[in-house]
Amino acid sequence: MLTHPTEQRLIALGLAGMAKALEEQRRLPDVAALAFEERLAMLVDREAIERENKRLVSRLKFAGLRQNAVVEDVDMKAPRGLDKALFAKLAAGDWIDQHQNLIVIGPTGVGKSWIACALAHTACRNDRSVLYHRVPRLFDALALARGDGRHARLLKTIARIQLLVLDDWGLTNLTLDQGRDLLEIIDDRHGRGSTVVTSQLPVENWHEVIANPTVADAILDRLVHNAHRLALTGESLRKAAAKRAGLDVKQDA
Repeated sequence: MLTHPTEQRLIALGLAGMAKALEEQRRLPDVAALAFEERLAMLVDREAIERENKRLVSRLKFAGLRQNAVVEDVDMKAPRGLDKALFAKLAAGDWIDQHQNLIVIGPTGVGKSWIACALAHTACRNDRSVLYHRVPRLFDALALARGDGRHARLLKTIARIQLLVLDDWGLTNLTLDQGRDLLEIIDDRHGRGSTVVTSQLPVENWHEVIANPTVADAILDRLVHNAHRLALTGESLRKAAAKRAGLDVKQDA
């Protein structure tokens, strides 16, 4: 029979999806009733799906998202002031094509990171490049890269990403070097890519976090004035879940 060597040839040609589909067709009792074009279409469709799944796995691995979140699982009923219409618009992703930004503000535990990661996951599914960083660790990585000669290359990599997620912005004041690094990132991406920023700190207080006022003006002018905003409120969802589970939540975690 020619089926086995054909499968091997498909695999050798990098058509693993078609090889799997061919093996599945062999097991179908009524496959002979299908026309040649129908069987071929099934093979091609399976190969396309296989390749799309591989690309998604690769994009998600590169993105390094903190939360395994998807937009379909975002709790729209939680009492946190989530603008459902805006969230639906953001999930569609046109704002990324338009190189707009997103700022997600709210107290700890209301799901800022989850929402950011869910939108980033959707961007990966839509074949967009994504990269996630917690801001404190990003600055650590940039400081290390400056010491071993990778600084410019790391900034270049960040600049090329279609959607950058900067999580936990504003936890501590920025040093002069950190302010300059952030300006380089935001300036490189302005009009070329989209950035999501999550923070517990209200936008009106961001200026005071950056040591150099001139650098602060430049960063915020490029980041804030081209951004959608999701302002979340309410009690920590983790705390609420602990209450429902009957756990002791007298002390804040």
